[in-house]
Formats: sequence, C-alpha cells, structure tokens
Amino acid sequence: MPNRLGHETSPYLLQHADNPVDWWPWSEGAFEAAREAGRPVLLSVGYSSCHWCHVMAHESFEDEATAEYLNEHFVSVKVDREERPDVDAVYMEAVQAATGQGGWPMTVFLTPDAEPFYFGTYFPPEPRAGMPSFRQVLEGVHSAWTERREEVAEVAGKIVRDLSEREIAHTGERPPQEDELAQALLGLTREYDPQRGGFGGAPKFPPSMALEFLLRHHARTGAEGALQMAQDTCERMARGGIYDQLGGGFARYSVDRDWVVPHFEKMLYDNALLCRVYAHLWRATGSALARRVALETADFLVRELRTEQGGFASALDADSDDGTGRHVEGAYYVWTPAQLREVLGADDAELAERYFGVTEEGTFEEGASVLQLPQQDGFYDAERVESVRARLLAARDGRPAPGRDDKVVAAWNGLAVAALAETGTYFDRPDLVEAAVGAADLLVRVHLDEQARLVRTSKDGRAGAHAGVLEDYADVAEGFLALASVTGEGVWLDFAELLVDHVLARFTDPATGTLYDTAEDAEPLIRRPQDPTDSATPSGWSAAAGALLGYAAQTGSEPHRAAAERALGVVAALGPRVPRFIGWGLAVAEAYRDGPREVAVVGPSLDDEASKALHRTALLGTAPGAVVAFGTPDSDEFPLLADRPLVDGAPTAYVCRNFTCDAPTTDPERLREALGGL
Repeated sequence: MPNRLGHETSPYLLQHADNPVDWWPWSEGAFEAAREAGRPVLLSVGYSSCHWCHVMAHESFEDEATAEYLNEHFVSVKVDREERPDVDAVYMEAVQAATGQGGWPMTVFLTPDAEPFYFGTYFPPEPRAGMPSFRQVLEGVHSAWTERREEVAEVAGKIVRDLSEREIAHTGERPPQEDELAQALLGLTREYDPQRGGFGGAPKFPPSMALEFLLRHHARTGAEGALQMAQDTCERMARGGIYDQLGGGFARYSVDRDWVVPHFEKMLYDNALLCRVYAHLWRATGSALARRVALETADFLVRELRTEQGGFASALDADSDDGTGRHVEGAYYVWTPAQLREVLGADDAELAERYFGVTEEGTFEEGASVLQLPQQDGFYDAERVESVRARLLAARDGRPAPGRDDKVVAAWNGLAVAALAETGTYFDRPDLVEAAVGAADLLVRVHLDEQARLVRTSKDGRAGAHAGVLEDYADVAEGFLALASVTGEGVWLDFAELLVDHVLARFTDPATGTLYDTAEDAEPLIRRPQDPTDSATPSGWSAAAGALLGYAAQTGSEPHRAAAERALGVVAALGPRVPRFIGWGLAVAEAYRDGPREVAVVGPSLDDEASKALHRTALLGTAPGAVVAFGTPDSDEFPLLADRPLVDGAPTAYVCRNFTCDAPTTDPERLREALGGL
C-alpha cells in the first residue's frame, strides 16, 4: 500500500513511496501526528544517488517486519537532503557534534517538537563491525522513550540549547589582507599531496574551490607554486579513474589517494565546478589536456544531465544493473580484459588494456578495472585510440544505465550556467552558451515567483514546494552575471540584481552583516543554519560574497560592495586556518584584492569582428573576478558602458579598477596585456 510520498516531486522520496514504512514528508502534519500519538519521530535523510541510502532502504525500509515495528512505535519522516538542505544542515550539525562524524543516510530520532535526542548514519540489519542492528536501535530508542521520557526530553533540550548558542566564531572585521592569503596558500601547500595531487588522504575529493583560489592567486601574484599545485592536481584527476575516460565527467570522489577507484555517482555540481576550473586552467596555460577535459565535461552535462525543459538534472546513480539482475556499484563503467576483447577484438583490446590500465587482476571488484590514462597520449596512434574509445563508448551505451535524479536544483543549475557560458565562449561553442541560456531561462520561468523569490527545486517543469536557500540565490546570481558578461544581454544583470537584493534584505543580519543559510521568513527550525565553510559546493556565504562583489563591479553599487566586504571578514579569520574548507571564499577574496577589474567593451555588435575580438580577449583575461560589459556606446543595459565612446570610430575597451581607469584601447593585444590570459 503506497505511503504519503507518492505525490512528492523528489525522486529520492518517490523511491520510497512503495515502502511498507508509513513515511511522511517533512511537514507540520508529521509532527502533529507524533504529538497526538505520543511517539518519537524517526528522521531519515538521504539523496537519490547515495549508495548506502539504497542499501539501508533495501535492508530495512523494504523489510515488512522492520516496517511494522516502525509504524507501530514511530512517526517516520523521509527527507531529500538536496531538496531541504536547511533541514539536513541543522540535524547534521547535531549528529557531528554528538558523534564526531556524519554522512548519509542520516538517521536521527526526534521528539514531536523536532528536538533531536539520538543520532546515527547507516545501521545494518544485523549487528556488524561494532555497530548495533537497526532493529536494536529502534528497540533501544522505543524503550528510552517509554520508560525514561523525562531523561530523553532533558537530553533533547540540552542539545537544542547547545546548538542555538553556537555562533560563527571569529567572523573577522575586514576582508583578507595579503598576509592572510599568503598564509592560506601556505596551509594548502602543507596539506598538498605532491606525489598524487590533491589534498589529504583517502577518500579524496576534487578540490574544485581550492583550485579556483590557486588559479586566481597565481594570476594576481605570479606565485608559480600555486599554479603548479593546480596543474598537477587537475592532470592527476583527469588521468585517474575518477574521470570518465569514455564519456567525460567526474565521479563524486576517489576512495583511494591515487584517484583510481571512484565512488561512481556523478553529481551536477561537481561537474559544473570542475568544467569551469579546467576551462580556467586552459585560459591560464593553454593546456591541451585542460581544454579537452573542459569540453568533454561540458558535453557530458548537456548530453546526460540536461532535462527536456532545458535545466540540468541533479545526479546519476553510482549503481546500475550489471546485466544479470544484480544492482551493483560501478557496473556501468568498469571493464575486464574479456569484455574489451569481446568489443574490440584481440589486437585493439591489447592496446586498450595498456592505454586504459586494464589488468587481469583488476583495479576494482571481481577482476574489473576502472579506466585510467596511466601513460602520455603521445605514445599511441591518436586515430586508433579514438576508434577504440568510440567503440567502447557505443558498447557501454548498450549496458543498463544508472538511474538519473531528474530534479532541477536552482543553485547547481546556476553553477552549470556559469560553467557552460564561459566554456562555450572560450572554445567557440555557441551550442554550450545556448544550453546555458536555456537553463537560465528555466530558472526564471519556473523557479522565480512574482516577488523574485527562488524555489529550491523543480521537476518536469513543475516548481517544488520548498523555498530557496542562500546558496540558491547566490549561485543563480553568479550564473546570471556570467551570462551577462558572455552574451552582452543586460537582462541577465537585471535578474541578478533581484537575487542579490534578496540576499541583502532577507539573508543578512543588518547589525553584523553576517549571512544565514535561510531567509528571515523561512520555516523556523530548531536553529537557523549558518555555515561559511565549503562542503561539496561553495558555501552560500562565500557564494553570496562573490555575487555581491560581481554585481557591485558591474553597477558601481556601494551597498552591495560593502556587503561583500563584510561577508569576506569570515574568510580573513578562517582562510589561514582551514583553507581547504573555504576555498571559494579565498577565490572571492582574490577578486576583491584585484579590484575586481571592470571591463567595458563598446562596439556595434558581437557580429562585428573587431568588437568580437575585444570582447573575447576581455573574457579570456585571467584577472581574478573581472567583470565584462558589452554594448553600443548609447546602450543603457550595463552601467559600465555609460560615457564610453568609440575611439576614432572603432570598437574600444575600457579597463578600470578601484576608481582608476587605464587609457582606452582598440587593440586586443594591449587589452590582453592589461588583463592577462591567452
């Protein structure tokens, strides 16, 4: 019998709609039911491409006996963390504070007033490796609830008080200075893995935001060590198993330090961020590998994640059918030598084994290998290799594909808009820019309401029920600002203005300038979430600082620049201490230290070759965070174009920063010298 999840838009919730567990979505009705029945609430949080979420669902939530016990003693609430990042953040903070670790699936037991009192992540169906079984946990919680209710209430109240009293420590009083950015670079250098690239040990995550900081720091200061760390990390990842050597795009993370075996889920946000990083690396160095990876990742986004409505789906699952009916992690992506021979024949299979690092022993499970590029491409005949790759990709397309989470998340689509707009422009791929415009159009049509308030998610062109959070407003504004620079269409600047004004009005503490992850009029939770540190994506706080700074540079708005400066105070405090976890804030700080530079290009149209050359040169500049406006001298779409005439009747570029302007130029080479880049 279906439960209450059947009418939800979240693919993750819909995956549980036929469970025998009597699930509720997060709602007041669920907690009212718990109060009326006098039962505790089981809160289970996950997401659709989470491997261990699927495992726990199969082992416990599809089990009739477990479901019967849950339905008798608990009110069970299922939450998609990607749809409700605010709920996830609040209770994950509690889990981490209590246990010292966190992850998904997240399992939290609450009072009917939503106060947490017992925590965990995955629980097995039987006791295992020191973990109690899920049934033992349920029985223990039920016993505590029925026999020691006052003690449970006391614990829950203390947890809530502790959480509510937490403040963002050391928010800082000013943006980072040179010495603090240098300390952040030194901190990254200390944690850098010189043999393998990246930072820290296993599991190893793509450090997208730290890489952006390193590229910007090198562009501004000339620090070669920063560029070397970025280059080496990008090459190691691109040659490793974390990168899909056939279809492009990156998996979520590597389970080992060498980037060999990934956790195979592919997330929109990772690929949007990394597409942009590799495009920026190419812009700085001209690297052929960076160009290839940026384009292949962009093509992956469009080919495999774009929805019929023009937005981008959230993720591809790690698991898929292995062809025998088993649902296995990585089955879609891995190869054995026998499988290579079946597709390619003996001679080309031997080449593929060497080229992609496939062995009889395997690098993954059951003798299968994750494809890598352990050697330089120059050792092989390029035409033959391309034929091998194309045939393997075609054969792989015949395998059962991983599931796709089709919900469109506003923030992640904003990141994709920025990546595709820039990548398409750099490499003369108007189809990619068109894809960026299509996603931006969907965000305007479906995710923005009449008050220009963002909805967090949509599916099949239908807006979800949940309000956007800070990262949604900031990342979508970032995408719109990038699109404005690339297309020369001021309407995207207008849409960005609506969003950053909401950031000022509804997400900012007027007394301190600090930022909250939820709006002041959002659904109240046990704590208003507020976290300036990056996780898998830029923090809403850092992303908002970047969007505010970029908008201020485009318009000259002092209130927006002042808000960006206040927001960057936390980067001054945390950057020297934990640079890996505030990389986007450090990248924004580099833009702030550089100005950022404001580039106005005036000309008849982007169809005019001289105008196009100046505009393209401006966009290829490596000056951190530079903003670009294009239009005719009499255009009122961009404030930067005001009083910018043609020089001698020719298209002209103006470069300014900190209220000082260079002499205007009609020469792309002089503009390149002013901005850096290829």
